[in-house]
Amino acid sequence: MTSTLTLADSHVHLDDASFNSDRDTVIERARKAGVALQIIPGVDAASWPHIQALCTPGSGLFPAYGLHPMFLQRHRPEDLAALSDWLKAHRPVAVGEIGLDFYADHYDAEGQRGYFKQQLALAREFDLPVILHARAALDEITASLRRVGSLRGVVHSFAGSQQQAEQLWKLGFQIGIGGPVTYERAQRLRQIVSKMPIEYLLLESDAPDQPLSTHRGERNEPAYVAEVLHCIATLRGEAPAAIAAATTANAKRLFAIA
Repeated sequence: MTSTLTLADSHVHLDDASFNSDRDTVIERARKAGVALQIIPGVDAASWPHIQALCTPGSGLFPAYGLHPMFLQRHRPEDLAALSDWLKAHRPVAVGEIGLDFYADHYDAEGQRGYFKQQLALAREFDLPVILHARAALDEITASLRRVGSLRGVVHSFAGSQQQAEQLWKLGFQIGIGGPVTYERAQRLRQIVSKMPIEYLLLESDAPDQPLSTHRGERNEPAYVAEVLHCIATLRGEAPAAIAAATTANAKRLFAIA
């Protein structure tokens, strides 16, 4: 049965190799679940051509290109010039996935900062929103956004505090919410989502990562955004249709999708 709701998955890695054997089926399942729009962010220069090939006109798939902080070892300084050329030639809906990740035991903070700073500058230059990865680095990222100014975008898979969320909203940034909100132990996140201004909320899967509580240990899929929607609707005490309409409108506005 096909859903009558229209949903947007603001963050899905459909180019990931785990979808190679059944990508078309995954996309069709998502459409039947109502997920009509999907944003596919790049993680390194090698991912950009594959994403571009997937995001054909009329497919409902939209590309973003960036250099992810967790894959720092794959990046080369010349990739930044290549990114500028890609943004100019292919005009994606966003620069991403970019950001900072200070969670691991060993990370190159200065190396990450260098790529992050220059990608923020490219987003400003091309007047594109940013898709941000902010793990154990949310305060620094927020400070960077404030310092650069004139930016817009989304912090995907938000896992911060109420105060950190409010700082992002003051800057006009949205927060992406996916599978983690479905876990009962995520009390802080659930509390934020239950009362936050709806105009700053985006739905996401982050597939194939971050499976929902009902799909533990499985490969995540964009179709499961429909389950995220119903969880959020229950937390907020609102109709799923209202949440779907608002979050899809938010995604279309942020990514300039007609």
